[in-house]
Amino acid sequence: MPIRRVVTGYDAQGRSCFVMDGPAPHTSQRVPGGTHVTELWRTLSTPADNADPADHTAPPYRLLPPENGSVLRIITYPPDSVRLGAIAAERANAAHDTSGRAAATDHNNPRHPGFHKTNSTDYAIVLSGEIYALMDEGETLLKAGDVLIQRGTNHAWSNRTQENAVLAFVLIDAKPL
Repeated sequence: MPIRRVVTGYDAQGRSCFVMDGPAPHTSQRVPGGTHVTELWRTLSTPADNADPADHTAPPYRLLPPENGSVLRIITYPPDSVRLGAIAAERANAAHDTSGRAAATDHNNPRHPGFHKTNSTDYAIVLSGEIYALMDEGETLLKAGDVLIQRGTNHAWSNRTQENAVLAFVLIDAKPL
């Protein structure tokens, strides 16, 4: 389902206005059955430059935010019964992050092959469905409306239902642990 993206800015007279309104143009699914990602916005610096009218979400897909930047995306997680095969296919095509800032993966973790960590602070908001957040020690079930603040830790997402789980993420570049 396309996600509508509305972006504000200023007109030539300096008045606030809507500068973009329509389906988010940058979506990706690296392999069939894998997660579906909609990139909504990306900033290149902190503080962000609100005078920059460019849309920095254009492909290629990058998991991490830019250095000193941020990214907003929505990810649809299919059930693990489908997604685990997609993760194996992604491993075979591991060159999907071309940013030069790759996530550290922990594919040999016996709990879930999707374990990874990033140098970012992530705000994960469950929009629909439910999903387990897995840590090295422990796990917790998140349902629609729940928010997880992920602070550069090794983690994975596990959808143990037969319905998709949809999460919104804000990733902010952070110092490594």
